[in-house]
Amino acid sequence: MKSCGAGFQPSWSIFDIAGKEKQLFELEARTSDPGFWSDQQTAQSVMRQIGALKDTVSQWRDIEKKAVGVEEVISIALAENDESLKADVQGETDRMEAHFDHIEVQLMLDGPYDSRDAILAIHAGAGGTESQDWAQMLMRMFLRWCERRKLQSDVLDVSPGDEAGIKSATIEVKGNFAYGNLKSEHGVHRLVRLSPFDADHARHTSFALVEVMPEAEARSDLQISPEDIRVDTFRSSGPGGQHMQKTSSAVRITHIPTGLVVSCQSERSQHQNKESALRVLYARLLEKEIEKREAEQAKIKGKRIDAGWGNQIRSYVLHPYKMVKDHRTEHETSNTAAVLDGEIDEFINAYLRSKVGEGK
Repeated sequence: MKSCGAGFQPSWSIFDIAGKEKQLFELEARTSDPGFWSDQQTAQSVMRQIGALKDTVSQWRDIEKKAVGVEEVISIALAENDESLKADVQGETDRMEAHFDHIEVQLMLDGPYDSRDAILAIHAGAGGTESQDWAQMLMRMFLRWCERRKLQSDVLDVSPGDEAGIKSATIEVKGNFAYGNLKSEHGVHRLVRLSPFDADHARHTSFALVEVMPEAEARSDLQISPEDIRVDTFRSSGPGGQHMQKTSSAVRITHIPTGLVVSCQSERSQHQNKESALRVLYARLLEKEIEKREAEQAKIKGKRIDAGWGNQIRSYVLHPYKMVKDHRTEHETSNTAAVLDGEIDEFINAYLRSKVGEGK
C-alpha cells in the first residue's frame, strides 16, 4: 500500500505555499487603501491576483489536511492488519494522487502574466501550400483544445492560403490561466507527412511558427499615445456574409514608433474590430517588453536566447511512423490523431514541470 504524505512534501517546499499566503496578505492589505479603487484597471488586476492566490492556497491546504488524515488511517490499517481498511485507504490515496497531479500543475502557473487571457498567432513557414495547410491544422488543434478546456476562443484575423490552408491567423483565448498554459506552445512546430498536395505523395516537412502573448492591461502594463498609431480601414476578405464584404469594417492599426502592424476583420462593426486590433497591438508591445527584459536577464546569466526557425520545439511525424515529440522535454506520444484533435495537455504539463525551479 502506497503512502501519500511523503510524495507531497517535496512539491510543498518547491511551490512555497507559505510565501503565497504572505503575498495574499499583502495584496489584501492594499485593498484597504483609500485610493485603491481610483485606478479601476489596476484594482481589477490586484483583485484577480487575490482570487487566484486564494484558490491556490485553499486547494493546497485542503489536500495537505486530507493527506494527514489518510496517513493516520494508514497507520491504523497497518497496525491492525485490516485488509478492508487497507483497500479503502488505497482507493482514497489514488483519488488524492490524481487530485494532487491537477493541483501541482496549477501551482506551476505562478508567473506574473500566467493568469491572463492570451493572444495566439500562427504563421505558415516557407513552403507554400504545404506549410499553409499545416498552419490551418495547428489552428484547428488549438481551437479544439480550447473547446476541451471550456475556454472562450475568438478568431480575430485570418489570412487565407493561396490554394489551401492559411498564411496566418490571430486567436484570442479567454479563461483562467489561458496564457500560463499556452505559453508552452510558443515556438516552431514541425510536420513530417506524405503530402496530400503532391501527385507523387512524396514525404514533405513543413514548419509553422506559433506566437503566444499575454493579453495586456493597457493602463497598468503600458500606454500608447494616440499620435503613435495610424488606423486604416478596408473591406474584409474573409467569410462573414455580404455585410462584411460591402462595408469597410476591417481595421488595420500601425504602431508608428515600432512599425508593428495588426489587423482584425472578424466582427461586423468597425468599432469592434478596432477594439480587437488594439488588444492584439497591446499584447504584441507587452511581449516585446517581456522579451527585452528576458534578454537583459539572459545577458547577466550568460544564457543565449534563440527563437530561430531551425529550433523547432515540437515535431509531429505522420510518416513513416506516427509520433509527436517535444524536443524541450523529450515527452512523446504515438497518438498523433488525439494530439491534432486538441489533446495537448500532457505536453503542456510536461513543459510546466520542466520549468519548476528555473525562475520566471
